[in-house]
Amino acid sequence: MMKKNFLMIYFIIILAMLAGCGAVEDKGASNSGGDESGKTLIMATSADYPPYEFVDTAKGGEVQGFDVDVANHIAKKLGYKIEIKDMDFNGLIPAINSGKADFVLAGMTPNAERKKKVDFSDEYYAAQQLIVTKDKSIKSVEDLKGKTLGVQLASIQEKEADKLLKNQKFNVVKRNKVTELIQEMKSNRVDAAIIEDAVAYEFLKKNKELSSFALPNTDAAGSAVAFPKDSDLTNKFNKELKKMKEDGTMDKLVEKWFGVKK
Repeated sequence: MMKKNFLMIYFIIILAMLAGCGAVEDKGASNSGGDESGKTLIMATSADYPPYEFVDTAKGGEVQGFDVDVANHIAKKLGYKIEIKDMDFNGLIPAINSGKADFVLAGMTPNAERKKKVDFSDEYYAAQQLIVTKDKSIKSVEDLKGKTLGVQLASIQEKEADKLLKNQKFNVVKRNKVTELIQEMKSNRVDAAIIEDAVAYEFLKKNKELSSFALPNTDAAGSAVAFPKDSDLTNKFNKELKKMKEDGTMDKLVEKWFGVKK
């Protein structure tokens, strides 16, 4: 009887050991293959820039927009998941350099200064700059003399204001968010602001007291995705951006968010 019990206990121990080995082998197999499917990438953006990116209060504060759709499309094709971090525009590149974000999608123009700090994808959209104002007497750049012009901090519009200052005297105020510039104009603390056309149109539709005109002598400001230096994501995103342009996906998103057929 004792021998029989001993054999039964021994058999149970052997079965348990085999089951344990099988579990280890299965776990290892699920993580093999070297792909990064399901990995979460951190996307940094400044969600005050409709229709590129903005907070939808009707959906519990979810960030949505043109850039978000572009990011989600590429992530799905590459097998990644996206987590969005909303921050001030001037904190986006530092977020990449400090390892707090894998990439930036925020209507960002790849100028020479930024290229020293990060790598950029190919440009995926090009826009123009507008002067937006509540002051009906401002109808040209010359009318800005002695006025106060607002720009977003660390933006391409800030550089455009510097160019205008070479030939015109006016005051410049800088704010972290475009929404702050709009409020400053509505409160008569700022006379005008330089805002990208697609973004300006969103605010012009909602604020009928504002008007605009094109800022002359500016090149189209192309938007691109920013990455850490030498990131392998740059080439992956470029391939997917090219496919989006070729198969019409990008045109559909442009029409969806900007109301423009390319």
